[in-house]
Amino acid sequence: MKKTLKKNIGLLHLWLGLGSGLIVFIAALTGSILVFEKEIDKAVHPEYYNVATIGTTKKPIDYCTDMLEKHYSIKKITRIYTFNDPSRTMQILAKDSDKKAQFFSIDPYTGKVLASTPQERRFFVVVLAIHRQLLLGDFGEILTGTSCLIFVFMLISGIVLWWPKKIKNLKQRLTVKWGASFKRVNWDFHSTFGFYSFLILLLISLTGLSFAFNWFQNGIYFLADGTTTKPSAKVENPTKTDPKLNHTAFYQSIYNATDSIFPYKGNIQIRMPSDTINSILVLKEYSEKTIPNQSSAAYFDKYTAEEIEARPYEAFSKGDKIRRLNYPIHTGSIYGLPTKILAFIVSLFALTLPITGLLIWLGKKKKTAVK
Repeated sequence: MKKTLKKNIGLLHLWLGLGSGLIVFIAALTGSILVFEKEIDKAVHPEYYNVATIGTTKKPIDYCTDMLEKHYSIKKITRIYTFNDPSRTMQILAKDSDKKAQFFSIDPYTGKVLASTPQERRFFVVVLAIHRQLLLGDFGEILTGTSCLIFVFMLISGIVLWWPKKIKNLKQRLTVKWGASFKRVNWDFHSTFGFYSFLILLLISLTGLSFAFNWFQNGIYFLADGTTTKPSAKVENPTKTDPKLNHTAFYQSIYNATDSIFPYKGNIQIRMPSDTINSILVLKEYSEKTIPNQSSAAYFDKYTAEEIEARPYEAFSKGDKIRRLNYPIHTGSIYGLPTKILAFIVSLFALTLPITGLLIWLGKKKKTAVK
């Protein structure tokens, strides 16, 4: 019975691997590139990240947005990124008169626009779209999500198939016989390094499922909080119509209030609502925390800039905190450079799995044909 079960697992491993191989290859390739997104983008486009000269005093945020609107056909500011590091630029995402997103880099000491580009043309925006949707929209997201789910099965079934019948043969399975035939080396490479990278690839895949499927994310909340009902990340705006107040420091007042509510060092991100119902969301990240993506949230009236609600990170539920760990685990940034390098290496190995797996199948098919 065990032999039959293992045979059936082997057949599923084979055919699911052949069916999802191309998508797994694309996801692994783009994923390995995205691991060092910030480092690569900063090296290629330093004007989006650092000012030429660090000044003594930063201009008010509204001065910078006014300069931007004055020289560019900006209709709506959507996001403002400010950084605690004095050498960093301010980054602004805005929509132009054609409702297309534009990404700007601004010197916070002078208000000068240092660089701009359409958001959709940014290299890593395109790579991310391929990684998550294959440039096929919602259908592509279903394909990548399903392939990720299959890959989780492939990892677990691969361990089952790799595991030796006798423990005394375990040591033999832990090494690659580099001097053997190509067929044997290929099999050893596929299975042995698959074993060594199993845990990390499983973590990357499971966190990927959280981005792909709501049911998986709901499962995380249920296990952590005992309920799938989670607090909304949006807060309805109390003021329903624009009173046309004369705000000369609208964004700056929101920034200052957030800094006062959460009196610790950290980058601040202002997110304007994409609809007509909800309020402004401001996130302040803990710069001194070892693990990234730990941010407190505050909500402000989009017309009056008055504070509506504050949600410190410490008050978030266990489910919320686990969800915020998804991104740093998935990208390998959770413990900085060492885990990034590890994620990069196993992602490169993952893209070889469909290839080596295909070669194993072709070898067996050829052997069957000869018989």
